[in-house]
Amino acid sequence: MSPKQPGARRAARTAFPVRGTIARRWLAVVWIAAAAACSHPALRPTPPDADLPRWRVLSGPGGGPVSWEEMIAGLRSARVVYIGETHTRPAHHELQLDILRALVPADPAGWSLGLEMFDRSYQPVLDAWSRGELSEEEFLRRTHWYANWRYDFGLYRAVLEFARDRRLPLHGLNLPFHIPPKIRVGGTEHLAAAEKAFLPAEIDLTVEAHRRFAEAVFARHDFRDRVRFEDFYLVQCIWEEAMAETVAGRLGTGRMVVLAGNGHIQYAYGIPERAFRRNGLPFRTVYALSPGEEVPPGIADYVVAER
Repeated sequence: MSPKQPGARRAARTAFPVRGTIARRWLAVVWIAAAAACSHPALRPTPPDADLPRWRVLSGPGGGPVSWEEMIAGLRSARVVYIGETHTRPAHHELQLDILRALVPADPAGWSLGLEMFDRSYQPVLDAWSRGELSEEEFLRRTHWYANWRYDFGLYRAVLEFARDRRLPLHGLNLPFHIPPKIRVGGTEHLAAAEKAFLPAEIDLTVEAHRRFAEAVFARHDFRDRVRFEDFYLVQCIWEEAMAETVAGRLGTGRMVVLAGNGHIQYAYGIPERAFRRNGLPFRTVYALSPGEEVPPGIADYVVAER
């Protein structure tokens, strides 16, 4: 492992002001702000209105609301666009598709799509899907969808069909799904050599706000003393770093849209900052808000809710 000092990342980011200092400030105060109800007004969805556009961008990089068109223009300024989701919410996948339609031209040369839902060992299958060579049934069987990701494929069908129809290259970002549970209960030293080959070359365990987030998640689980927090946190960081390593490694000279759970993109301390540490390329983040959820504006570059 090669821990990185947070200051080094901060200095590097000042050369590209897409996100400015907003995410940095929130990284330092997120848990204090949550506990104190935060001095910034919480963002929450508004009631539906048939006369208004479907999506409302509740906050942009400056902290205030912006138009859909302004958000899309801002996303176009980045090399990597991260769009979060709550996996089981259909509206979040529809938002991702709408952003993809707005960003990716009919000829998608130079664009690609990174997906948390697949691990890197399935890359040949993803390539075949993008070339239009597989039926849906073949794709599901060859990716072992319901053994690995398990969520209803219907939630993801439209996005994957969009990628196939545009011949948009896909990248599986994740570790093989059987590896994280092993690390969680036994660390990395007892993995087989073939499993260790999937581990990232660098693992940063020094991001304090990310650690506090993991502590809160850990506290919600009843592991009955079977899991040590340090192993739990190690696997969280390995998870983020592996996906970040794939983003940085597969981006090349093009642009990539990354679809992942909100927890991997919030405050940029998951995948985004770790990919940036590797390539220094500008990124933007979009947090998909759920009904009844309240978040501070700095959780992402853009916070989007359904009206």
